[in-house]
Amino acid sequence: MSTQYAWQGGYAPARNAAFDEGLRRHMLRVYNYMGLGLVLTGAVALLVASSPAIYQPIFGTPLKWVVMLAPLAFIFFFSFRIQAISAGTAQALFWGFCALMGLSLASVFLVFTGVSIARTFFITAAMFGATSLYGYTTRRDLSKLGSFLIMGLIGVVIASLVNLFIGSSALQFAISIIGVLVFTGLTAYDTQTIKEQYAESFGEEANSKLAVMGALSLYLNFINIFQLLLSLTGQREE
Repeated sequence: MSTQYAWQGGYAPARNAAFDEGLRRHMLRVYNYMGLGLVLTGAVALLVASSPAIYQPIFGTPLKWVVMLAPLAFIFFFSFRIQAISAGTAQALFWGFCALMGLSLASVFLVFTGVSIARTFFITAAMFGATSLYGYTTRRDLSKLGSFLIMGLIGVVIASLVNLFIGSSALQFAISIIGVLVFTGLTAYDTQTIKEQYAESFGEEANSKLAVMGALSLYLNFINIFQLLLSLTGQREE
């Protein structure tokens, strides 16, 4: 009876508290990686956009297609190789990807005004923060919603690739509306998934790679919401 009492009254709460603290540190690491990734992306994008010697050879030639499609290829490579690489390599690849995205997004600073970019960024941050908080705190199982959202994501990606070649403004408007809904929902779903994947028993190395993968998922959601909102509401340079 004393053993049972100790488990119910002492050890179990201590164990739960230790797990909660580990989970809190894990989620903080995920958000830190994501936040620093966004800072790196913004810095590279601004640097490239303010340097004609860099952006003209890229966006004024067919090389722009390589820059625009390279992040998608990078994501597939990263996803398939994550199990075979170390946590340090995963972090280095993540920073490299964020820098590459900055190069791809440099055109944003050339097309839209600084005020509209800043306004859209803060709107995106508010939407992302509220939705991610919901995904972290809700007790509702979002896995069924996740399956639906992933199908929607596939549809948005395919439609976006098609529209690169046909340039339909009506299709772009539909993609933007649906895309914002899909990526906002994915933010809640991915946050819950990151939380549920964490386990102390995995060890520091495995959890570090999980943190990088989680940061990548949330980073992509944020970037996509930002781009789609900017295409809907952004004010273009005259």
